[in-house]
Amino acid sequence: MKLILNKIELHGIIISVMKGDITQLNVDAIVNPANTLLLMGGGVAGAIKRAGGNIIEEEAVKKGPIPIGEAIATTAGKLKAKYVIHAPTMEAPAQITNVENVYSATRAALKCAKELRIQSIAIPGMGTGVGRVKPKDAAKSIIKAVKEHICLGIELKNIILIDINDEIVKSFQEAIKELI
Repeated sequence: MKLILNKIELHGIIISVMKGDITQLNVDAIVNPANTLLLMGGGVAGAIKRAGGNIIEEEAVKKGPIPIGEAIATTAGKLKAKYVIHAPTMEAPAQITNVENVYSATRAALKCAKELRIQSIAIPGMGTGVGRVKPKDAAKSIIKAVKEHICLGIELKNIILIDINDEIVKSFQEAIKELI
């Protein structure tokens, strides 16, 4: 189930907040808040791997490791999306991270999206699971990166901020109010 909770338009780009499963979205790309080794064990990465297949992790690992602040794209396997953009928020799997890494990962994911010339992307609550970043702080970092990227001019037409966790969704709702 996908529930659109907020939607705004900024410079011709629709930014939506949704509660739901990122793996079910029919978008050009979904973002995986990865680790630098690109191993997909738990959290959002594990959900993406379970829904899309092992091919996603196999392709990602061949392209890694990559540092925080960079991102790579892989196939989306059996998902409705065309790509999975892997953007590390932490060095090793299940490591505590911080808002700076969430910001860097979001910027890297958006840069990768621009290079792919995609029109729609879905971003989850990066760093809020095992990374232990507070949802409000993560949402503000993600929105900051989105706003900066929009100001630089991108081809994206639709950015979806999505999560299954109510607190993260509420934090996204609060954060996008700052864009208005």
